[in-house]
Amino acid sequence: MLKNTITIDRNDLEEFERYLYERENARATIRKYMTDIRTFCRYLGQDNEVDKRRMLLYKEWLLAHYAISSANSMLAALNQFLKFKGYDFLTVKRIKTQRNLFRQEERELTKGEFRRLVEAARRQGKEQLALCMETIAVTGIRISKLQYFTVERVKKGRIEIINKGKYRRIFLPEALRKKLLVYSRKRGIREGYIFVTRNGKPKDRSNIWGEMKALQEKTGIKRSKIFPHNFRHLFARVYYDTTKDLVGLDDLLGHSSLNVTRIYTSTSGQTYQRQLNRMKDLQL
Repeated sequence: MLKNTITIDRNDLEEFERYLYERENARATIRKYMTDIRTFCRYLGQDNEVDKRRMLLYKEWLLAHYAISSANSMLAALNQFLKFKGYDFLTVKRIKTQRNLFRQEERELTKGEFRRLVEAARRQGKEQLALCMETIAVTGIRISKLQYFTVERVKKGRIEIINKGKYRRIFLPEALRKKLLVYSRKRGIREGYIFVTRNGKPKDRSNIWGEMKALQEKTGIKRSKIFPHNFRHLFARVYYDTTKDLVGLDDLLGHSSLNVTRIYTSTSGQTYQRQLNRMKDLQL
């Protein structure tokens, strides 16, 4: 093997997965990291030798096949793996892009569209899906946090989570708390998880996203707008428009940086255009 060239085998992947588990990463995070690393292994094919040149070629391949944000996420996972193995010399820089200060209108979910999605789910008898969407939209949680919604916690009116050594508390509006408890009683759920599959296991992102996408035909809402994280963005915009409290919103969203929260609350280009048009004082 040439200097500065390494090989990756199954044992390396298993070792890294075990490391992530022992580091107490969330299950969804571990799954995402391992999926991204296996994508790289499939890209390598039979020739599993890796050097800096192949890493740079892979970076170009990602850019040709994925959105920049997805490509950067996949590179981040791969870099974590390489650092874990002590191969820092093979890591590659993220793909630089100008930060988009305006929201993309084709992806911005409105309050009216949110209501239509919830109502469509209820018309189809999918009360659990309707409550999933409502819960994300009125609390601002990530979809992965739905697994922490148990009957016991909802009765208290707050969800307390300790994950990766961090403490997080999610507050529940009284109206939502009542809806969740009524739903639990009707379903005979006296304790434990509220959002579950037919087998009684906690629902995950793929379950819920698939059901959400199926609502597109019934509502006519663009598919690009229907994804779980968009309900979190909607919460952030509505909360900020109501309170103008960016610091409080940052706490509710659980972000480590106010810069991330600012992206969530950013105004669309059309909104800025309307605001500029109203600035008559400087128009000559």
